[in-house]
Amino acid sequence: MTADRPQSILSHLDELRWRVLKSAVAVVVLGVLALIFVDELRVILERPFYLADPDAALQTFDATEQWGVLMRVGLFGGLILGSPVVLYQTWAFIVPALTPKEKRWAIPLVSSFVLLFAVGVFFAYWILPRGLEFLLGIFPDIENNLRMASYYSFVLRFLLAFGVAFTYPIFLFSAAAVGVISSAKLARGRRWAFLIVVIVAALITPTGDAFTLLALSLPLYAMYEGTYWLIRLILKK
Repeated sequence: MTADRPQSILSHLDELRWRVLKSAVAVVVLGVLALIFVDELRVILERPFYLADPDAALQTFDATEQWGVLMRVGLFGGLILGSPVVLYQTWAFIVPALTPKEKRWAIPLVSSFVLLFAVGVFFAYWILPRGLEFLLGIFPDIENNLRMASYYSFVLRFLLAFGVAFTYPIFLFSAAAVGVISSAKLARGRRWAFLIVVIVAALITPTGDAFTLLALSLPLYAMYEGTYWLIRLILKK
């Protein structure tokens, strides 16, 4: 079948199944690759913890806990490294339904998605020591000997949450490209956008201190303004 000929529902489901399978294989294979460097990844992921409290320590409480952490690190590495493959497979599945004008934006949007996700993860890693320093210093007389599984769950969720949050301009730009929103609507919604950004930042950040909240709110709102100008200047909408 060609992209110009309509396909049956079963053909679409079969194609979707193969693309999901290819994405899963990529995540698994790259996750195994990440496990090869698990010691190096552990040093990177645990560094914010020891920066926040040099006297702290991670510990386990059952025989399977280290195995669970190992699998979490592998899955996290597979998702990060495999995201371009997953996004490509998603794009390849939906591209036959797009108009030629919409297809033109597919590759730039996918590339931008990967880039913004990576920026979000690196930004989260940069502010993580500050957040941990606050959390671990609430009661100075308490020793910060954390459970390894709990620490890794917290850190990996934190990094992924920031990565996903930083990709929202892609959805705004895509919505404008298909005519759902316009730069005028974004301009009128600035006050609501700022409020939503602050609320989301407060939900994502692990601390209640002004520095961490401001550190996330400012770039998220700056991306809102940047998206407004991109829609206005590039899409002219």
